[in-house]
Amino acid sequence: MSIPRKTVLIVLAFFAIYVIWGSTYLLNKIAVSELPPFFLASFRFTLAGLIIFAISKLMKLPLAITRRQLINSIITGFLFLVYGNGVFVWALRYVDSGFGALEASTQPLFVLLLLKLIDGKKMQSNSVIGVILGVVGMYILVSQNELVTQEGTLLGMFMILTCVLSWSYGSIFVSKADLPANYFVSTAYQMIASGVMLVITSLTLDETWVAPNNWSTPVMWSMLLLAIFGSVVAFTAFNYLLKVVSPEKVSTSAYVNPVIAIFLGWLVLDEAISAQTIIAAAILLTGVYFITTKRKIKLRPFGR
Repeated sequence: MSIPRKTVLIVLAFFAIYVIWGSTYLLNKIAVSELPPFFLASFRFTLAGLIIFAISKLMKLPLAITRRQLINSIITGFLFLVYGNGVFVWALRYVDSGFGALEASTQPLFVLLLLKLIDGKKMQSNSVIGVILGVVGMYILVSQNELVTQEGTLLGMFMILTCVLSWSYGSIFVSKADLPANYFVSTAYQMIASGVMLVITSLTLDETWVAPNNWSTPVMWSMLLLAIFGSVVAFTAFNYLLKVVSPEKVSTSAYVNPVIAIFLGWLVLDEAISAQTIIAAAILLTGVYFITTKRKIKLRPFGR
């Protein structure tokens, strides 16, 4: 029995947003140790956008875009890449990559709450359990003494949460927005739009730009991997999934990303993993499971 082409594409796309994006926390952490955050993000997304446009041209894909689609691409690029990623990379200067990934795992919670506010979507009992567990897990995660006493850590943690909110709203926006029909072309316009906005942001903040020939070897490899796999491959897969499956299902990448990020941060950067972080991770990911599972869970009144 042959597997339908669409099923294969969906499986490969989920692999990309699960595994590849799980490794981008480490790559961003390595790159931002030497490069200014908004310059880093602008270079990454501009390069990725140009690569996608070149491939699209070779594949003879239609590059035409309407005014509404261009506006939506700019909005999407801002929500996902300028704020959702650019500010996130800035915040990684103050927190470990694995810790940032754990905070990002609250995305399903934000998506659920936004769907409730925007569409009036009713929250199932299992979602209520998930929200409660998510709040408890996040409190345990951010209340560690060794973190809150470090300079800049509280600001970094707060800004990451605002990035998750931006990314979550972007997921809902894209699922409804009029964008170029081809996911590859749509990704290219979002990348270029965000690259331009990030360049303006970098110049406004007077960041010091560093020429590629002055980058260290680890930073050079990190940038190439971020641009090609993290942006061209994974972000295209992400845009594809947002159109063919629900935003809630796409947000299940929050299951896998933190596990990969924490492991790589420990393995490569020798980032510490405290017992409190492990407990918080278990509670957070359990909450994510309850939010995204299809199984109906009935809440019984206490004492019955």
